[in-house]
Amino acid sequence: MTIKPLIILPDPLLRQLSKPLERVDDPLRKLADDMLETMYDAPGIGLAAIQIGEPLRMLVIDLAKEDEKPAPQVFINPEVLESSEERSVYEEGCLSIPDYYAEVERPASVRVKFLDRDGKEQEITADGLLATCLQHEIDHLNGVLFIDHISKLKRDMVVKKFKKLAKDRPPSRMVG
Repeated sequence: MTIKPLIILPDPLLRQLSKPLERVDDPLRKLADDMLETMYDAPGIGLAAIQIGEPLRMLVIDLAKEDEKPAPQVFINPEVLESSEERSVYEEGCLSIPDYYAEVERPASVRVKFLDRDGKEQEITADGLLATCLQHEIDHLNGVLFIDHISKLKRDMVVKKFKKLAKDRPPSRMVG
């Protein structure tokens, strides 16, 4: 497995629409494993392929706590079928927007259709942290960031800060 460099705001790639995957094969499973390794290294609980520069509709999640056995999940071509009217608020962060957190309101539960790492169609009804994480990562596949769910004033301040930081660091898509 390989740890991939993360794409960081304000990289325009984060706003790109990810393409659906035609088939699930060994190279795709290898990419999923690399994404999990990258997510664990960061450390994070979710990662969309676009965050490592791959505009593909795939994401990985592992909500296991530090003292629990890892429970990696792979979602290929995930699609929200249904969202609850009930809302919940979680403090969200993002590996592509390091060290910034904000409370985001989203549907409390979602029903999601996806392919698993074997290419089998699955459906899951998620609530709590899993629902929030799925929505956050699926947003990435659509070029949407969690800061798009906060006030324009706060969002503009975050974007301005990261644009300034980007001038002071090498490009995020360096090979290495």
